[in-house]
Amino acid sequence: MSPNYGSRRDAAVPDIVVLHYTAMSDWTAARNWLCNPDAEVSAHYIVSEQGDVVQLVPEDQRAWHAGAGSWGDVTDVNSRSIGIELSNTGLAPFAAPLMDALEVLLPAIMDRWAIPASRVIAHSDLAPGRKIDPGARFDWARLVRSGLAVTAAATAVVTGDTDAFARDARAIGYTADVDAATLLAAFRLRHRQGQGGPLDGWDCALAADLAARFPVAKFGRTS
Repeated sequence: MSPNYGSRRDAAVPDIVVLHYTAMSDWTAARNWLCNPDAEVSAHYIVSEQGDVVQLVPEDQRAWHAGAGSWGDVTDVNSRSIGIELSNTGLAPFAAPLMDALEVLLPAIMDRWAIPASRVIAHSDLAPGRKIDPGARFDWARLVRSGLAVTAAATAVVTGDTDAFARDARAIGYTADVDAATLLAAFRLRHRQGQGGPLDGWDCALAADLAARFPVAKFGRTS
């Protein structure tokens, strides 16, 4: 177990799951770092490439994984979330046994805390620009197929509109104070992996669809 945790503030309970990658090639070294008091960082779980799931912090406690950032009206994300570290350098696909294990771990957490799929997010979602994990190689589509994450269902392009995109991105949770380019990059890491270039009508269509179906305001807990 890691010593790097404390009580959730203001009697908060978790209603977000945050996915990370370890950015290390050796998962045991990553586990040891998360358990080192000098690191001052932790997560509730770490999952190895072989599918080993190790709990490092009790779920009812506040692990130190999210850092500065926000999601919707939540600014103390650590107090409102479960953090899962996935063993991956960020440069390669995520191992199949790891993804298999995650598909067992995630629904159990979501059931215990009544967390909807729309609240399973990337570290990069809550900390755009500061963090990029779990990165462009993470298989979000697989989680979507299992009902463990959400995706946009837009089928037609709309007019590209920077203000409309920012408004819709904020409605689905992207409330960190960042510039337009950083916001777009974070949104694409999650919802349009591999896409480059300036904002376009597909970005706006995807954001609008998500804002219509999964606005954070629908999820009634307050920070």
